[in-house]
Amino acid sequence: MTAFEHELASVMPRLRRFAHGLSRDATDADDLLQATAERMLRARAQWEPGTNFVAWSYRIMRNLWVDTARARQRHTSVLAPEEEGLAIGMSGAAEASVELGYLMRAMERLPDEQREAVALVMIEGLGYAEAAGVLDIPAGTLTSRLVRGRQALRAMLENAS
Repeated sequence: MTAFEHELASVMPRLRRFAHGLSRDATDADDLLQATAERMLRARAQWEPGTNFVAWSYRIMRNLWVDTARARQRHTSVLAPEEEGLAIGMSGAAEASVELGYLMRAMERLPDEQREAVALVMIEGLGYAEAAGVLDIPAGTLTSRLVRGRQALRAMLENAS
């Protein structure tokens, strides 16, 4: 048995406890333990004998758990109200109109100067210099209004979901 294999065998009970502490679920803990052992075996060349094997293994497990938790959060997050989920399978145009409706309501709440800048650049596709000319303002002022408008829209759309 190599030094690595000896260290791995000796740390498994501690990793099992740590996995249970992280996941609070026996099945998830077993999956996490297995994934950690697999990752450690693939990365065995990165471990240097004489270094803290336990700390290295805990770090691998914790990183795997964080990745798992993030993935679960993305899968369980609600991106739209339930009634819109009932419309799954609608044509792409109908789904786009729902999103466009959110955007248009948010645009209506922007101050006039921000709404104009956002509409000219993001909706009409004008360049910054061209949009600044249309509004008769310096390009820097247009950029400032556009940044504030985009931030406000993003915040409103995130709060709507």
